[in-house]
Amino acid sequence: MSKFDFDYQLPEDLIAQTPAEPRDHSRLMIVSRNNRSIHHDTFFNLPEYLHSGDVLVFNNSRVIPARLRGIRPTTGGKIELLLLKHLSPGLWRTLVKPGRSMKKGAVFLIPNDNGENGICGEVVEVQQDGTRIVHLSDEELIPTLGMIPLPPYINKPVQDEERYQTVYGKIDGSIAAPTAGLHFTTQLIDKIRASKIETVFTTLHVGWDSFRPIDNEDPRSHKMHSEYWTLSEESAGSINKAKQEGRRILSVGTTTVRLLEQAALQRQNPNEYIGYGSGWTDLFITPGYEFNVVDSLVTNFHLPKSTLLMLISAFGEKDLMLKAYKEAIKNKYRFYSYGDSMIIV
Repeated sequence: MSKFDFDYQLPEDLIAQTPAEPRDHSRLMIVSRNNRSIHHDTFFNLPEYLHSGDVLVFNNSRVIPARLRGIRPTTGGKIELLLLKHLSPGLWRTLVKPGRSMKKGAVFLIPNDNGENGICGEVVEVQQDGTRIVHLSDEELIPTLGMIPLPPYINKPVQDEERYQTVYGKIDGSIAAPTAGLHFTTQLIDKIRASKIETVFTTLHVGWDSFRPIDNEDPRSHKMHSEYWTLSEESAGSINKAKQEGRRILSVGTTTVRLLEQAALQRQNPNEYIGYGSGWTDLFITPGYEFNVVDSLVTNFHLPKSTLLMLISAFGEKDLMLKAYKEAIKNKYRFYSYGDSMIIV
């Protein structure tokens, strides 16, 4: 297997720079694994492709203001940090630009609005993958001084930060949005529930791997970074009951897929499909993976050669997914975080 098996050419003008308005007016592609058919619709018609008794599982993680801009007091040079993972009080794993000058012992300042020192920081350690462990003097100022980090392929600044959050997000912790959920409105969720479709909420904090490229040609040598997840006993019970009764589990997004499949690997009862609890997952799903929980998937259109495209290729079969992407390009679907959606049934 090569990462180039998951490549495709995307015209730059199909990379969505702004979200659809209203949220549920994005386009929806329906891809059938049974007969390999592809149909087109609008996202607000999603309930037409759901069945009474289905369980729709959402990731309720919210994006934190993880992007910080600062200066080097010795040179006056500007720096930018992306907070990746909270390690312990004051310590964060980060991406830093420009990285070359930010060696161990380098100090920096994150000023507040009036130019005074808000947060003092220091590079404690440089990791092999290029990330830095940094110490921040006052973490309580991060929500005030930080900004919502948009993916590097979005060039326009965010006008409304809530538009890069799901309407049901509750738990702070992600550095990128679980973008399949951006299409849902509260009214659409109400309509889904009125159709006797159950909704279940879980949490997985989306990390760097949502947009980190695979460096090696063989993706099997790629190491996923760990992401924190939690699944309540009540939510696991709802999913187990549905599976035992032959009802479908529909995952909203690839992050939810990874959470559910990780929880399935850690189930406490062999007679159940999934276990509850919390922890860290570095599960990397590629073609050949046997899914334990997920029966259908709502997802956006992902970057070429990415771990996310590999995951949906494992779920929907690679040739069918590449066929669907070719069809999306032909029909000028909008791609990536702010782009259109697909349901794989």
